[in-house]
Amino acid sequence: MNKNDLVAAVADKTTVPKAEAEKIIDATLDIITNTLKGGDEVRLVGFGTFVVTTRKAGTGRNPRTGEEIKIPASRQPKFRAGKQLKDAVNG
Repeated sequence: MNKNDLVAAVADKTTVPKAEAEKIIDATLDIITNTLKGGDEVRLVGFGTFVVTTRKAGTGRNPRTGEEIKIPASRQPKFRAGKQLKDAVNG
């Protein structure tokens, strides 16, 4: 499912126009993104939790040259599925 499919599904399920459904989805994604950028987590009970983890700096190798390169520390968004979502997918 891509974003257009999601917009269509939300519009059908809620009987709102597609343009309005797209605005709602865009706003939701913006809020989640900005919350994670601020260092907080987004917890949707029954669905899951969006969190930011910190990846330590390390070293790697350029596969073409074999040269060692430094990989900087970074923050990574992660999603942990909730129990209801896991149960729904598994059975």
